[in-house]
Amino acid sequence: MDEIRERLLAMSDAASKGDNPLSWFEELYSSADRDEEWIPWSDGRPNPLVVEWVIGKSTKGRALVVGCGLGEDAVFLEQRGWNVTAFDLSATAVEWAKEQHPNSKIEWVVADLLNPPEEWRESFDLVLEVHIIQALPESVRKLAASRLSPLVSSGGCLVCIGRYQTGQEVGEGPPWPLPRSFIESIGEDLEMDEFEIFSLPDDEPEVSRFRAVWRA
Repeated sequence: MDEIRERLLAMSDAASKGDNPLSWFEELYSSADRDEEWIPWSDGRPNPLVVEWVIGKSTKGRALVVGCGLGEDAVFLEQRGWNVTAFDLSATAVEWAKEQHPNSKIEWVVADLLNPPEEWRESFDLVLEVHIIQALPESVRKLAASRLSPLVSSGGCLVCIGRYQTGQEVGEGPPWPLPRSFIESIGEDLEMDEFEIFSLPDDEPEVSRFRAVWRA
């Protein structure tokens, strides 16, 4: 894991000094050569905070998974009855996800959160962002966060999950844990429905997670 972490940080740091600070996502996926061990946020399972939120809800509809990676959360939503569109900036990640889930009816798309397709505006009953905003450098983080709520349809939900800034974190990002003030600004034009802090069993003691939910 230390080697993977060092590799990720080196890629992210090099990208931050160039014209495209997000290019390291494609570099990471393509250099992994279909070996999931090199993708530190992918363990083949949906995020437990996604699972907890979705189970028990009768609401279904059209869902958008932001930065879908290898598709674990997208596939879980499809299994729960959602009509899912999943996108990632990395073309390699999208192709890899398609290969892993050949029987899925998910619409897999290569797209950029900073410039999403105009037809997505106000089109989704659920917009799900997990660990994406926290992985973006400050230079683009605020802009990317502002692109989420316009994608939510009337009556729909925006759900964001990530690392929460407690002040006890050690080390450099990504990920960069997010303070509550920034998290609240993500859905500032929506109505906040939920804000919870969690500690997951496999996390280090200083790590906290948040789940924030807004309704349009």
